[in-house]
Amino acid sequence: MEPREMAEIAVKALQDKKAIDIKIIDIGHISTLADYFIIASGSNRNQVQAMADAVDETLGKLGINAKGMEGYQNANWILLDYGDIVVHLFDEENRLFYDLERIWRDGRVVTPESLESADTHTEADN
Repeated sequence: MEPREMAEIAVKALQDKKAIDIKIIDIGHISTLADYFIIASGSNRNQVQAMADAVDETLGKLGINAKGMEGYQNANWILLDYGDIVVHLFDEENRLFYDLERIWRDGRVVTPESLESADTHTEADN
């Protein structure tokens, strides 16, 4: 499955759980870590865990299993690593503190609506 498709599916799972301020950052051109970082917030521990469960379950049903998951118990910052995409789920306070959007500002912010055409933009940009 293409990374953009994985990202699109993960974003839909987060939207279903009412994730706050979902950001998709295309980092494929600046890093070998992944193609996309997906960053979202939840308003409390239970919501952040539910968001992680939704992404993991949705991708798992498609045969895409996380290579790693960190931070689930505390749910201040849950990291789900699927290789081509990495999902960062925060409570609101820790999202402001770590400010991944600033750290990865050289990446391209992608809207959920534009994921469908992201593969054509990527080829044209290369």
